Amino acid sequence: MAQPKDETLLEIDGRELVITHSGKLLIPQAGITKLDLVNYYLAVAEGALRGAGGRPCVLVRYPNGIGEEFFFQKRAPAKRPDWLEVAEIRFPSGRSAEEVVPRHPADLAWMANLDCLELHPHPVRAEDLDHPDELRVDLDPVPGVEWPQIREVARVVHAVLTDLGLKGWPKTSGSRGIHVLVRIEPKWTFDEVRRAALALAREVERRAPAIATSKWWKEERRGVFVDYNQNAKDRTVTSAYSVRPKPDGRVSAPVSWKELDDCDPADFTLRTMPKRFQEIGDPHAEIEQWRCSLEPLLELSRRQEAEGQGDAPWPPHYAKAAGEPRRAPPSTARAKKPLIEVARADREAEAFAAAEEWKAKHPKAAAHLEPADVLVDRMRGSSSLWYRVRINLEHVPARLRPKEAKPKA
Repeated sequence: MAQPKDETLLEIDGRELVITHSGKLLIPQAGITKLDLVNYYLAVAEGALRGAGGRPCVLVRYPNGIGEEFFFQKRAPAKRPDWLEVAEIRFPSGRSAEEVVPRHPADLAWMANLDCLELHPHPVRAEDLDHPDELRVDLDPVPGVEWPQIREVARVVHAVLTDLGLKGWPKTSGSRGIHVLVRIEPKWTFDEVRRAALALAREVERRAPAIATSKWWKEERRGVFVDYNQNAKDRTVTSAYSVRPKPDGRVSAPVSWKELDDCDPADFTLRTMPKRFQEIGDPHAEIEQWRCSLEPLLELSRRQEAEGQGDAPWPPHYAKAAGEPRRAPPSTARAKKPLIEVARADREAEAFAAAEEWKAKHPKAAAHLEPADVLVDRMRGSSSLWYRVRINLEHVPARLRPKEAKPKA
């Protein structure tokens, strides 16, 4: 029987898969189609599975391309190939879902056929869902912080890990930041791994207070935030070789520490990565050979606790933890910071554009702003994201402060 015009039949390691609407544009600005996405993941499958393979994954779907609505799908579709593995994940809310566990190149192609640009694995293996085998260091810059400073903070992370006898594996996030992965023995709980990540974040801030922060509330941050809460249960980050929803088809690229000093994240795209992978292989090829102990970081955490540094705020929707400080930003306290909301947006790029538009409209006030005074909050719903833009006016003279208007949507 003839194949429909916009379908492509692939045989991948003995498994047949029909790619539907294979010519659909997922990243129109770069001319990237669904079939391009499938072929990309097949080309880098060895590396992509090293990062996401054997782990339950959230499906992040872009059914109409990156310019339209996308959604998070935790539950694997009921209609799926017999050969596709799933694992039941239990969430902090008490609910559960069967999530996809990719193990083969065909699994990646099947996910791409669902318009899944990104790979979002949990930090656990399907064989042991209660004990993470990866600590994730997510370096998240505040607006206005450029790549050289992010890279400088990554070097501090490297130094702290090295001093404690742990090995970190860096990669570009494919967006604005850097991820450093630490493979650990799967013997500690999620809470213990998060506590170790918090200790690491505080030590990085102690060594480089001018450029790094462990502060959870955005209005308190300066420089690059070391996001310890990415290690809380049910949090995921994009894994190695994941495509990101960027106009140039940028991907999250594993690099060596030496290469990190010279690379530009824009160099790594869906178009360029297959050739790079073929020529140099995977810079993280030996990551599976390392299983670090978390004890040095937990000992650091105990020392910090003895000095009076207890728990730090958890993400929203988590049960209040013992010893956790007040879960509310300082601006809600009696001495409020002068924050105004100026825009809401569906996309991060639109949020930053709205912030620039506000600054152009109020140049006298904008002249007094520091980079950290522009707050772009990532607001997560049950299956989608939106962005809130706020401006902290504390450095703006009172006579120049614009009044809060209805946020631009």
